[in-house]
Amino acid sequence: EILGPHVKIGYAADWSEYFGYQPPDAPGDLLYHLDPLWADPAIDFVGIDNYLPLSDWRDVPGELDEAKGGPHDLGYLKSNILGGELYDWYYASPEDRAAQIRTPITDGEWNEPWVWRVKDIRSWWSTSHHERVGGVRDRLSTDWVAGMKPIWFTEIGCAAVDKGTNQPNKFVDPKSSESALPYFSSGRADPLVQVQYLRAMQEFWEDPGNNPRSKVCEGRMIDTGRIHVWAWDGRPYPDFPGRPDVWSDSENHEKGHWLTGRSGQRRLSSVVDEICREAGLEAVETESLSDMVRGYAVPEIGDARSALQPLMLAYGFDAVEREGRMVFLPRADRVDATVETGELVENPEQSGDLVSSRTPEAELAGRVSLGYVASGGEFAAASAEAILPDERSHALSRSELPLVLTRTEAAAVAERWLAEARVGRDRVRLG
Repeated sequence: EILGPHVKIGYAADWSEYFGYQPPDAPGDLLYHLDPLWADPAIDFVGIDNYLPLSDWRDVPGELDEAKGGPHDLGYLKSNILGGELYDWYYASPEDRAAQIRTPITDGEWNEPWVWRVKDIRSWWSTSHHERVGGVRDRLSTDWVAGMKPIWFTEIGCAAVDKGTNQPNKFVDPKSSESALPYFSSGRADPLVQVQYLRAMQEFWEDPGNNPRSKVCEGRMIDTGRIHVWAWDGRPYPDFPGRPDVWSDSENHEKGHWLTGRSGQRRLSSVVDEICREAGLEAVETESLSDMVRGYAVPEIGDARSALQPLMLAYGFDAVEREGRMVFLPRADRVDATVETGELVENPEQSGDLVSSRTPEAELAGRVSLGYVASGGEFAAASAEAILPDERSHALSRSELPLVLTRTEAAAVAERWLAEARVGRDRVRLG
Protein backbone atom coordinates (compact mmCIF):
# COMPACT_ATOMS: atom_id res chain seq x y z
CA GLU A 1 0.00 0.00 0.00
CA ILE A 2 1.63 3.23 -1.17
CA LEU A 3 -1.14 5.63 -0.12
CA GLY A 4 -3.99 5.19 2.32
CA PRO A 5 -5.14 5.73 5.92
CA HIS A 6 -2.39 3.49 7.38
CA VAL A 7 0.50 5.25 5.64
CA LYS A 8 2.58 7.49 7.91
CA ILE A 9 3.74 10.82 6.53
CA GLY A 10 6.69 12.77 7.84
CA TYR A 11 9.88 14.60 6.97
CA ALA A 12 13.46 13.44 7.51
CA ALA A 13 15.27 16.44 8.98
CA ASP A 14 19.02 16.55 9.35
CA TRP A 15 20.28 16.33 12.93
CA SER A 16 21.60 19.88 12.61
CA GLU A 17 18.20 21.37 11.73
CA TYR A 18 15.39 19.36 13.35
CA PHE A 19 15.39 21.44 16.56
CA GLY A 20 15.55 24.98 15.13
CA TYR A 21 17.48 27.59 13.18
CA GLN A 22 20.09 30.03 14.50
CA PRO A 23 20.55 32.98 12.08
CA PRO A 24 24.29 33.52 11.60
CA ASP A 25 23.81 37.30 11.48
CA ALA A 26 21.80 37.36 14.73
CA PRO A 27 23.70 35.64 17.56
CA GLY A 28 21.38 34.60 20.38
CA ASP A 29 18.34 34.25 18.12
CA LEU A 30 16.59 30.91 17.73
CA LEU A 31 13.71 30.20 15.36
CA TYR A 32 11.72 26.96 15.48
CA HIS A 33 11.33 27.00 11.72
CA LEU A 34 10.12 23.39 11.45
CA ASP A 35 7.53 23.55 14.25
CA PRO A 36 4.69 24.45 11.83
CA LEU A 37 5.54 21.22 9.99
CA TRP A 38 5.98 19.04 13.10
CA ALA A 39 2.70 20.31 14.59
CA ASP A 40 0.65 19.91 11.40
CA PRO A 41 -2.12 17.28 11.79
CA ALA A 42 -1.09 15.73 8.45
CA ILE A 43 2.39 14.88 9.81
CA ASP A 44 2.53 11.66 11.83
CA PHE A 45 6.06 11.73 13.22
CA VAL A 46 9.19 13.82 13.69
CA GLY A 47 11.92 12.40 11.44
CA ILE A 48 15.59 12.89 12.30
CA ASP A 49 18.63 11.75 10.33
CA ASN A 50 20.68 11.22 13.48
CA TYR A 51 24.44 11.27 12.93
CA LEU A 52 25.34 13.01 16.18
CA PRO A 53 28.87 12.29 17.51
CA LEU A 54 29.23 9.69 20.26
CA SER A 55 32.92 10.14 21.04
CA ASP A 56 35.77 12.63 21.17
CA TRP A 57 38.67 10.22 20.92
CA ARG A 58 42.26 10.97 19.88
CA ASP A 59 44.37 7.93 20.88
CA VAL A 60 46.96 10.17 22.52
CA PRO A 61 48.21 10.10 26.13
CA GLY A 62 46.56 12.67 28.37
CA GLU A 63 43.43 13.26 26.28
CA LEU A 64 40.39 14.33 28.29
CA ASP A 65 38.39 11.12 27.76
CA GLU A 66 41.38 8.83 28.33
CA ALA A 67 39.85 7.08 31.35
CA LYS A 68 36.50 6.42 29.66
CA GLY A 69 37.38 3.43 27.51
CA GLY A 70 37.32 4.72 23.95
CA PRO A 71 35.06 4.30 20.90
CA HIS A 72 34.71 0.54 21.39
CA ASP A 73 33.44 0.91 24.96
CA LEU A 74 29.64 0.69 25.15
CA GLY A 75 29.45 2.65 28.40
CA TYR A 76 31.45 5.51 26.90
CA LEU A 77 29.34 5.62 23.74
CA LYS A 78 26.05 5.47 25.65
CA SER A 79 27.15 8.29 27.96
CA ASN A 80 27.55 10.53 24.91
CA ILE A 81 24.09 9.91 23.42
CA LEU A 82 22.62 12.45 25.85
CA GLY A 83 25.93 13.91 26.97
CA GLY A 84 29.34 15.10 25.87
CA GLU A 85 29.83 17.21 22.75
CA LEU A 86 26.77 19.25 21.66
CA TYR A 87 25.08 18.48 24.99
CA ASP A 88 27.35 19.51 27.86
CA TRP A 89 29.89 21.46 25.81
CA TYR A 90 31.02 22.42 22.31
CA TYR A 91 34.19 23.45 20.48
CA ALA A 92 34.11 27.13 19.58
CA SER A 93 36.72 26.77 16.81
CA PRO A 94 38.89 24.20 15.03
CA GLU A 95 41.79 25.42 17.18
CA ASP A 96 39.80 24.69 20.34
CA ARG A 97 39.01 21.21 19.05
CA ALA A 98 42.67 20.50 18.38
CA ALA A 99 43.56 21.62 21.91
CA GLN A 100 40.43 20.08 23.52
CA ILE A 101 39.27 23.42 24.93
CA ARG A 102 35.62 22.69 25.70
CA THR A 103 33.12 25.51 26.16
CA PRO A 104 30.13 24.66 28.41
CA ILE A 105 26.66 25.13 26.90
CA THR A 106 24.74 27.68 28.98
CA ASP A 107 21.79 30.05 28.52
CA GLY A 108 22.30 33.07 30.76
CA GLU A 109 19.20 34.71 32.22
CA TRP A 110 16.65 32.44 30.53
CA ASN A 111 18.14 29.28 32.06
CA GLU A 112 17.10 27.00 29.21
CA PRO A 113 20.43 25.53 28.09
CA TRP A 114 18.61 22.66 26.37
CA VAL A 115 17.55 24.97 23.53
CA TRP A 116 21.21 25.16 22.41
CA ARG A 117 21.91 21.45 22.97
CA VAL A 118 21.50 19.76 19.62
CA LYS A 119 21.73 16.36 21.34
CA ASP A 120 19.06 17.08 23.94
CA ILE A 121 16.30 15.41 21.94
CA ARG A 122 14.47 14.46 25.13
CA SER A 123 14.10 18.06 26.38
CA TRP A 124 13.20 19.34 22.91
CA TRP A 125 10.46 16.70 22.61
CA SER A 126 9.03 17.07 26.13
CA THR A 127 8.99 20.88 26.38
CA SER A 128 7.07 23.71 24.71
CA HIS A 129 9.14 25.89 22.39
CA HIS A 130 9.64 29.65 22.78
CA GLU A 131 11.53 31.44 20.04
CA ARG A 132 14.31 33.95 20.71
CA VAL A 133 14.18 37.11 18.61
CA GLY A 134 16.58 39.95 19.31
CA GLY A 135 17.91 37.88 22.19
CA VAL A 136 14.51 37.97 23.92
CA ARG A 137 12.48 34.87 24.73
CA ASP A 138 9.01 34.99 23.16
CA ARG A 139 6.24 34.88 25.76
CA LEU A 140 4.04 32.71 23.51
CA SER A 141 5.08 29.20 22.51
CA THR A 142 5.03 27.77 19.02
CA ASP A 143 2.40 25.28 17.85
CA TRP A 144 4.50 22.38 19.10
CA VAL A 145 2.85 20.64 22.06
CA ALA A 146 5.21 18.70 24.31
CA GLY A 147 5.30 15.02 23.34
CA MET A 148 2.70 15.41 20.60
CA LYS A 149 4.42 13.20 17.97
CA PRO A 150 6.76 10.18 18.16
CA ILE A 151 10.29 10.55 16.83
CA TRP A 152 11.62 8.27 14.12
CA PHE A 153 15.32 8.06 13.44
CA THR A 154 14.96 8.02 9.67
CA GLU A 155 18.71 7.41 9.46
CA ILE A 156 21.46 6.41 11.84
CA GLY A 157 24.82 4.94 10.93
CA CYS A 158 28.56 4.95 11.39
CA ALA A 159 31.36 4.20 8.95
CA ALA A 160 33.51 1.14 9.63
CA VAL A 161 36.61 3.28 10.00
CA ASP A 162 38.92 4.23 12.84
CA LYS A 163 37.18 6.68 15.24
CA GLY A 164 34.01 6.62 13.16
CA THR A 165 31.97 7.58 16.24
CA ASN A 166 33.77 10.96 16.38
CA GLN A 167 31.84 11.95 13.22
CA PRO A 168 29.35 9.24 12.20
CA ASN A 169 28.24 11.23 9.16
CA LYS A 170 31.66 11.20 7.47
CA PHE A 171 32.52 8.75 4.71
CA VAL A 172 35.47 8.04 2.42
CA ASP A 173 34.85 8.21 -1.31
CA PRO A 174 37.66 9.61 -3.47
CA LYS A 175 35.12 10.42 -6.19
CA SER A 176 33.00 12.64 -3.89
CA SER A 177 33.65 16.26 -2.97
CA GLU A 178 32.26 15.48 0.51
CA SER A 179 34.71 12.65 1.17
CA ALA A 180 36.39 13.00 4.57
CA LEU A 181 37.65 10.98 7.51
CA PRO A 182 36.19 11.51 10.99
CA TYR A 183 38.12 13.81 13.31
CA PHE A 184 41.51 12.33 14.30
CA SER A 185 40.95 9.12 12.34
CA SER A 186 43.97 7.19 11.08
CA GLY A 187 41.91 5.98 8.13
CA ARG A 188 42.27 2.34 9.18
CA ALA A 189 39.26 0.10 8.60
CA ASP A 190 37.48 -0.67 11.89
CA PRO A 191 34.31 -2.77 11.55
CA LEU A 192 33.97 -3.10 15.34
CA VAL A 193 33.40 0.63 15.86
CA GLN A 194 30.36 0.38 13.59
CA VAL A 195 28.99 -2.57 15.58
CA GLN A 196 29.51 -0.82 18.92
CA TYR A 197 27.84 2.35 17.64
CA LEU A 198 24.75 0.41 16.61
CA ARG A 199 24.67 -1.58 19.86
CA ALA A 200 24.94 1.61 21.91
CA MET A 201 22.12 3.34 20.02
CA GLN A 202 19.79 0.35 20.18
CA GLU A 203 20.40 -0.55 23.82
CA PHE A 204 20.21 3.07 25.02
CA TRP A 205 16.91 3.95 23.37
CA GLU A 206 15.28 0.60 24.19
CA ASP A 207 15.83 1.38 27.89
CA PRO A 208 12.55 2.90 29.20
CA GLY A 209 14.58 5.09 31.54
CA ASN A 210 16.02 6.92 28.54
CA ASN A 211 12.91 6.83 26.35
CA PRO A 212 9.88 8.32 28.16
CA ARG A 213 6.28 7.52 27.30
CA SER A 214 4.19 10.34 25.86
CA LYS A 215 1.23 11.80 27.76
CA VAL A 216 -0.23 13.11 24.50
CA CYS A 217 0.34 10.52 21.80
CA GLU A 218 0.52 6.76 21.90
CA GLY A 219 3.89 5.17 22.57
CA ARG A 220 7.28 6.43 23.64
CA MET A 221 9.39 9.37 22.50
CA ILE A 222 11.62 7.32 20.18
CA ASP A 223 9.77 4.70 18.17
CA THR A 224 12.48 2.03 18.38
CA GLY A 225 10.72 0.01 15.70
CA ARG A 226 11.42 2.89 13.31
CA ILE A 227 15.18 3.27 13.72
CA HIS A 228 16.53 2.95 10.19
CA VAL A 229 20.20 2.07 9.73
CA TRP A 230 22.19 3.35 6.78
CA ALA A 231 22.90 1.33 4.73
CA TRP A 232 21.90 -2.07 3.40
CA ASP A 233 22.83 -2.31 -0.27
CA GLY A 234 20.45 -3.95 -2.74
CA ARG A 235 23.33 -5.19 -4.87
CA PRO A 236 24.09 -8.89 -4.32
CA TYR A 237 26.87 -9.71 -1.88
CA PRO A 238 29.66 -10.72 -2.44
CA ASP A 239 29.49 -9.54 -6.07
CA PHE A 240 29.37 -6.14 -4.43
CA PRO A 241 32.00 -5.25 -3.40
CA GLY A 242 33.82 -8.18 -5.00
CA ARG A 243 33.33 -6.96 -8.61
CA PRO A 244 35.11 -3.62 -8.95
CA ASP A 245 34.98 -4.11 -12.71
CA VAL A 246 31.20 -3.75 -12.44
CA TRP A 247 30.77 -1.28 -9.56
CA SER A 248 33.21 1.60 -9.28
CA ASP A 249 32.41 2.24 -5.59
CA SER A 250 33.49 -1.25 -4.49
CA GLU A 251 36.69 0.05 -2.93
CA ASN A 252 34.66 2.21 -0.53
CA HIS A 253 32.94 -0.75 1.10
CA GLU A 254 35.70 -1.75 3.55
CA LYS A 255 35.56 1.58 5.43
CA GLY A 256 32.02 2.64 4.56
CA HIS A 257 28.59 2.65 6.23
CA TRP A 258 27.48 -0.60 4.60
CA LEU A 259 26.03 -3.40 6.71
CA THR A 260 26.00 -5.67 3.66
CA GLY A 261 28.56 -8.44 4.17
CA ARG A 262 29.13 -7.52 7.81
CA SER A 263 25.93 -8.71 9.44
CA GLY A 264 27.28 -12.25 9.81
CA GLN A 265 30.53 -11.24 11.50
CA ARG A 266 31.19 -11.80 15.19
CA ARG A 267 32.96 -9.70 17.76
CA LEU A 268 36.27 -11.26 18.74
CA SER A 269 35.26 -10.90 22.39
CA SER A 270 32.13 -13.00 21.84
CA VAL A 271 34.08 -15.74 20.02
CA VAL A 272 36.60 -15.98 22.88
CA ASP A 273 33.72 -15.97 25.39
CA GLU A 274 32.06 -18.89 23.58
CA ILE A 275 35.24 -20.97 23.49
CA CYS A 276 35.81 -20.39 27.20
CA ARG A 277 32.22 -21.22 28.15
CA GLU A 278 32.33 -24.49 26.22
CA ALA A 279 35.48 -25.37 28.18
CA GLY A 280 33.67 -24.65 31.47
CA LEU A 281 35.54 -21.41 32.17
CA GLU A 282 33.05 -18.72 33.21
CA ALA A 283 35.27 -16.18 35.01
CA VAL A 284 36.63 -14.39 31.95
CA GLU A 285 36.94 -10.80 30.77
CA THR A 286 37.09 -10.13 27.03
CA GLU A 287 35.69 -6.62 26.52
CA SER A 288 39.13 -5.17 25.78
CA LEU A 289 39.35 -7.17 22.55
CA SER A 290 38.56 -4.69 19.78
CA ASP A 291 38.36 -6.72 16.58
CA MET A 292 35.79 -8.48 14.42
CA VAL A 293 35.99 -12.09 13.24
CA ARG A 294 34.81 -12.60 9.65
CA GLY A 295 35.07 -16.38 9.82
CA TYR A 296 36.97 -18.96 11.85
CA ALA A 297 37.18 -22.75 11.62
CA VAL A 298 38.49 -25.01 14.39
CA PRO A 299 40.09 -27.68 12.21
CA GLU A 300 40.12 -30.47 14.80
CA ILE A 301 38.64 -31.31 18.18
CA GLY A 302 40.96 -30.24 20.98
CA ASP A 303 41.16 -28.15 24.12
CA ALA A 304 40.29 -24.49 24.52
CA ARG A 305 43.94 -23.48 24.39
CA SER A 306 44.39 -24.91 20.88
CA ALA A 307 41.14 -23.25 19.73
CA LEU A 308 42.23 -19.87 21.12
CA GLN A 309 45.81 -19.93 19.87
CA PRO A 310 45.14 -19.02 16.19
CA LEU A 311 42.98 -16.11 17.35
CA MET A 312 45.67 -14.91 19.78
CA LEU A 313 48.30 -15.09 17.06
CA ALA A 314 46.19 -13.31 14.46
CA TYR A 315 44.74 -10.53 16.61
CA GLY A 316 47.67 -10.04 18.99
CA PHE A 317 46.23 -10.59 22.45
CA ASP A 318 47.28 -12.52 25.55
CA ALA A 319 45.56 -14.31 28.43
CA VAL A 320 46.58 -13.35 31.95
CA GLU A 321 45.24 -14.21 35.39
CA ARG A 322 43.90 -11.32 37.46
CA GLU A 323 42.35 -11.96 40.90
CA GLY A 324 40.95 -15.34 39.97
CA ARG A 325 39.70 -14.32 36.54
CA MET A 326 41.11 -15.02 33.09
CA VAL A 327 41.57 -11.65 31.38
CA PHE A 328 42.21 -11.36 27.65
CA LEU A 329 44.16 -8.22 26.80
CA PRO A 330 45.42 -6.82 23.48
CA ARG A 331 49.11 -6.11 23.23
CA ALA A 332 49.73 -2.40 23.54
CA ASP A 333 52.65 -0.19 22.60
CA ARG A 334 52.43 1.88 25.78
CA VAL A 335 54.37 1.40 29.01
CA ASP A 336 52.07 -0.39 31.44
CA ALA A 337 54.33 -0.41 34.49
CA THR A 338 57.84 0.52 35.59
CA VAL A 339 59.87 -1.83 37.76
CA GLU A 340 62.72 -0.26 39.74
CA THR A 341 65.86 -2.30 40.41
CA GLY A 342 65.27 -1.96 44.14
CA GLU A 343 62.08 -3.98 43.78
CA LEU A 344 63.86 -7.04 42.38
CA VAL A 345 64.68 -10.10 44.47
CA GLU A 346 67.71 -12.32 44.02
CA ASN A 347 67.01 -15.63 42.34
CA PRO A 348 69.38 -18.36 43.57
CA GLU A 349 68.70 -20.36 40.38
CA GLN A 350 70.22 -17.71 38.13
CA SER A 351 73.23 -15.46 38.24
CA GLY A 352 72.02 -12.14 39.60
CA ASP A 353 68.54 -10.71 40.06
CA LEU A 354 68.15 -9.69 36.41
CA VAL A 355 69.21 -11.83 33.48
CA SER A 356 68.88 -10.67 29.87
CA SER A 357 69.22 -12.72 26.70
CA ARG A 358 69.06 -12.17 22.95
CA THR A 359 68.14 -14.61 20.19
CA PRO A 360 70.98 -15.05 17.69
CA GLU A 361 70.58 -13.24 14.38
CA ALA A 362 70.82 -16.47 12.43
CA GLU A 363 67.71 -17.86 14.11
CA LEU A 364 65.50 -14.90 13.16
CA ALA A 365 63.26 -14.87 10.10
CA GLY A 366 63.58 -11.98 7.71
CA ARG A 367 60.37 -12.88 5.87
CA VAL A 368 56.96 -14.02 7.07
CA SER A 369 54.37 -15.73 4.84
CA LEU A 370 50.82 -16.07 6.14
CA GLY A 371 48.20 -18.35 4.59
CA TYR A 372 44.55 -17.43 5.16
CA VAL A 373 41.06 -17.59 3.64
CA ALA A 374 40.23 -14.55 1.51
CA SER A 375 37.12 -12.66 2.55
CA GLY A 376 34.20 -12.53 0.10
CA GLY A 377 33.70 -14.23 -3.22
CA GLU A 378 34.56 -17.93 -3.19
CA PHE A 379 36.63 -17.73 0.03
CA ALA A 380 39.72 -18.90 -1.82
CA ALA A 381 43.03 -19.70 -0.16
CA ALA A 382 45.38 -16.71 -0.20
CA SER A 383 48.67 -15.61 1.30
CA ALA A 384 50.27 -12.42 2.54
CA GLU A 385 53.98 -11.75 3.00
CA ALA A 386 56.02 -9.28 5.00
CA ILE A 387 59.75 -8.72 4.61
CA LEU A 388 62.40 -6.55 6.21
CA PRO A 389 64.69 -5.75 3.26
CA ASP A 390 67.42 -4.25 5.42
CA GLU A 391 67.88 -7.45 7.45
CA ARG A 392 70.69 -9.85 6.67
CA SER A 393 68.54 -12.87 7.52
CA HIS A 394 66.55 -14.19 4.57
CA ALA A 395 65.00 -17.12 6.48
CA LEU A 396 61.30 -17.56 5.68
CA SER A 397 58.70 -18.40 8.31
CA ARG A 398 55.44 -19.87 6.95
CA SER A 399 52.18 -20.11 8.91
CA GLU A 400 48.59 -21.01 8.08
CA LEU A 401 45.55 -19.59 9.88
CA PRO A 402 42.01 -20.99 9.55
CA LEU A 403 40.65 -17.44 9.51
CA VAL A 404 38.76 -15.36 6.98
CA LEU A 405 40.63 -12.08 6.48
CA THR A 406 40.75 -9.24 4.01
CA ARG A 407 44.00 -8.68 2.14
CA THR A 408 44.69 -5.58 4.26
CA GLU A 409 44.06 -7.45 7.51
CA ALA A 410 46.30 -10.36 6.49
CA ALA A 411 49.14 -8.02 5.51
CA ALA A 412 48.84 -6.25 8.87
CA VAL A 413 49.06 -9.59 10.74
CA ALA A 414 52.19 -10.62 8.80
CA GLU A 415 53.85 -7.25 9.41
CA ARG A 416 53.04 -7.40 13.14
CA TRP A 417 54.46 -10.92 13.43
CA LEU A 418 57.70 -9.81 11.81
CA ALA A 419 57.96 -6.74 14.05
CA GLU A 420 57.19 -8.76 17.19
CA ALA A 421 59.86 -11.30 16.24
CA ARG A 422 62.41 -8.48 16.11
CA VAL A 423 61.32 -6.99 19.42
CA GLY A 424 60.88 -10.38 21.04
CA ARG A 425 64.51 -11.42 20.49
CA ASP A 426 65.38 -9.49 23.67
CA ARG A 427 64.14 -11.08 26.90
CA VAL A 428 64.68 -10.60 30.63
CA ARG A 429 64.15 -12.86 33.62
CA LEU A 430 63.46 -11.30 37.00
CA GLY A 431 61.58 -11.75 40.21
